[in-house]
Amino acid sequence: MSNTAFKVAVLGGGISGAVCASTLARNGISVTLFESARGPGGRMSQRREKAEDGKELHFDHGAPFFSVSNPEVVRLVQEWESRGLVAEWKEKFGFFDFQTLKFDSIEQEGLSKRFVGVPGMNSICKALCSESGVESKFGVGIGRVEWLNDEKLWSLIGVDGQNLGQFKGLVASDKNIVSTRIAEVTGRVPPLDLKLLPELSEKLHNLPVRPCFAVMLAFAEPLSTIPVKGFSIKNSKLLSWAYCDSSKPGRSTTSERWVLHSTAEYAENIIAQTGLKKPSDVILNKVAEELFQEFRSTGANISQPFFKKAHRWFCRGSAFPATSIAQEEKCLWDRNKRLAICGDFCVSPNVEGAIDSGLAAALRLRDSCL
Repeated sequence: MSNTAFKVAVLGGGISGAVCASTLARNGISVTLFESARGPGGRMSQRREKAEDGKELHFDHGAPFFSVSNPEVVRLVQEWESRGLVAEWKEKFGFFDFQTLKFDSIEQEGLSKRFVGVPGMNSICKALCSESGVESKFGVGIGRVEWLNDEKLWSLIGVDGQNLGQFKGLVASDKNIVSTRIAEVTGRVPPLDLKLLPELSEKLHNLPVRPCFAVMLAFAEPLSTIPVKGFSIKNSKLLSWAYCDSSKPGRSTTSERWVLHSTAEYAENIIAQTGLKKPSDVILNKVAEELFQEFRSTGANISQPFFKKAHRWFCRGSAFPATSIAQEEKCLWDRNKRLAICGDFCVSPNVEGAIDSGLAAALRLRDSCL
């Protein structure tokens, strides 16, 4: 089947958009993917940093891993595994309770399968965005999305005013394409006017999100007193999750690298004090120190890291979704305008939900051009 005349634009290079673009291309549909960041990944991005001595460090500072249960997603992950894009993270995981100051419910190795991208979480998106039939344009922000009613086409305008082309189908996998929250952060209105989507606008209006700060730490020596390589945290107002990023398969072990995730409550308090704009280095340094000190309060013998840096997951659609708006349909779909909206905010707030939604959006577009 060849549908190369049916051109589709996919907005957003996270896992949902990347899966959608790859699936469309495999069905013979011409796809152009636009991503405002320098590369694909979204919350599956890998952060590259440099220590004071010039040593390069890599961190999966967003989604630490993913698990799958949906049969369609399982088959896709098995394919990725056979291609060497993902591997199972076989380590012990558990909980830490700040009331008892004890680790408990420690899982044994391999009890529950957790998958990671190899050599970074962004490896999956990189591969999908490079597949035959997918033209990926990184560092290209969308300023305006227009529906040309006479031609029945979507027209895309870049943030710099450049004409980015016209397309028969459109997929928005970045919620900031439609969310009014972007105006609070950037001062710009969302590129896609919800007035064009009267049947979908109520679900899309002001999508709730859970902000989070991530702190990246690098240590010269292993933190051997911590009995697990990842643990969720109970009864802390600051920390929700901690994991040893360098223990994942395919990672460099020249240093031990940990990532801490804050609670949504902590992040919301910081944002309430500092506003929605990009946080200053002073604020990020304060956050990094506070979360690190909470990490040390576990009672484990945690040395001083040689690298410590915070990142805020809030801007540009990167906050974690707080709701699911299309659990049954798996994506939002406007048949008359051939527009699909997909992402983890549609199905479930995790990587599997994002993949599942991207697959659903691709199938809607594919069926519309038959």
